[in-house]
This record gives sequence, structure tokens and C-alpha cells, in this order.
Amino acid sequence: MNPTQLAYFKKKLLDWKAEILRESRETLDQLQEGGIQEPDLADRASTETDWSLELRTRDRQRKLISKIDAALRRIETGEYGYCEVTGEPIGLKRLEARPVATMTLEAQEAHERKERVHRDD
Repeated sequence: MNPTQLAYFKKKLLDWKAEILRESRETLDQLQEGGIQEPDLADRASTETDWSLELRTRDRQRKLISKIDAALRRIETGEYGYCEVTGEPIGLKRLEARPVATMTLEAQEAHERKERVHRDD
């Protein structure tokens, strides 16, 4: 991967991380503004369900930040864009769709098939 491509993916990852952090701050601000003020039980249950979904989303995004940080470290060490299983280059289309990818599409599919087989045991 050439330096221009690496710079592109580094910016893409940093922008993605900044967006996640901004959304997390907004969620925290909303939570700190006050509790659920719904007098009706059905409305309250609906609001609590919405908040639960929002918090689960933020938790998934928190885990995604660690993957973004790992991808940024791989850029710094020169390992970004190479499959951790086969050592082959990961396609640019795959990296564009999933910049935190650590495996080629073929290696990822093989990994998922293997995971499915062992999960059924």
C-alpha cells in the first residue's frame, strides 16, 4: 500500500473515531440532563427501551474504538492492509468497506465457517 493510501485510511479511521466519541458525548449529555420524565407507564417503558438500545449501541461502538486504535497502530508499524492469517494484502474495496479489517475476505469467510462448525458442537 502506498503512502497516499495509508494517509487516506488513517484519516478515515481518525474521523470515524472522532464521530463515535462525539456521539457518545451527546448520549452522556442527554443522560445527565435528567431522568425519564414520562408520567404514563407505556411511554416510560418505551423510553427506557429506547435508552437501553442506545446504550447497547454505545457499548458496541466502544469496542469498535479499540479496533480502530489497533488499525491505527498497524498503520504506524507497517502492518495495515495485510491479512493476519495469510499475510496477503487485503483488498482496497474490503478496507474501504471495513477499515478495521484484519483478514482478507477469503480468510474471514473460512474463519466464520470454522466458528460456525465449532459453535454447533
